[in-house]
Amino acid sequence: MKVAILSGSVYGNAEDVARHAEQQLKAAGHDAWHDPRAQLAQILEFAPEALLVVTSTTGMGELPDSFIPLYSAIREQFPAWHGLPGGVIALGDASYGDTYCGGGELVRELFAELGVREMQEMLRLDASETVTPASDAEPWLARFAEALRG
Repeated sequence: MKVAILSGSVYGNAEDVARHAEQQLKAAGHDAWHDPRAQLAQILEFAPEALLVVTSTTGMGELPDSFIPLYSAIREQFPAWHGLPGGVIALGDASYGDTYCGGGELVRELFAELGVREMQEMLRLDASETVTPASDAEPWLARFAEALRG
């Protein structure tokens, strides 16, 4: 299955997780594609059959500045992604309380607007508990890869 992996990162952790996800999904037999500076046209050209978004959370539960242009373009264009399977990996810090993983929640809202079907519950990676988010995502990614096959 062709899986587009989109990422929004501040310090590079979400981008690292996205690169790791690309490797894991390829190893599981999927055609995974990730470009941290992807534009909507590139994503549409790839013609994904599934979406995975890996994003950090900034400020008061917002998306990283680097991801906002793509997020806005996707929201404005409403590409034909209705019914596509998807998943979200959110990085955050639980000490921020209500805004913890808020960037991921914004992506989940966008998925709902687009009609993207979440294949499993959003993975929340807590910076206050882990220093290895990429490897911590592996069990979730294995389940996601399997769900895409089913």
